[in-house]
Amino acid sequence: MQARLDETLRRGGTVCVPVGVIAQAWRGPRQVRLARLLKSRDIDIAIMTPNVARSVGLLCASTRHDDVIDVHVALCARERRHAVVTSDPDDMSRIDPALPIIRV
Repeated sequence: MQARLDETLRRGGTVCVPVGVIAQAWRGPRQVRLARLLKSRDIDIAIMTPNVARSVGLLCASTRHDDVIDVHVALCARERRHAVVTSDPDDMSRIDPALPIIRV
C-alpha cells in the first residue's frame, strides 16, 4: 500500500481519505500506518458537511446502498476522478460500476 501511495504522489496525483473511513479503520487495534498516512501533507481529508451529507443520502437512496461511509467514498472518488482502493470491490461496484477500483 505504501508503494502505491508513493507512486501516486511521485506522479503528481492526490489521495483523498473520507473522514468516516478513518473512524471505521480506527476500530482495529493497530493503526500505526494509518496514523502515519494521515500526518502526510499530501493527503486530503474529505469531511462530510451538511451539503455532502445530503448528496450521500440521495446517492444511498438511488443505489439502495445503506452504508453511508462506502457511499461517501464513492462520491469523493467520482467527484475527484480517483480510483477507490478497497478490500470490498463488490460493495463499491454496487454504488457506481464505473468507478476504477484497486483491490487490496
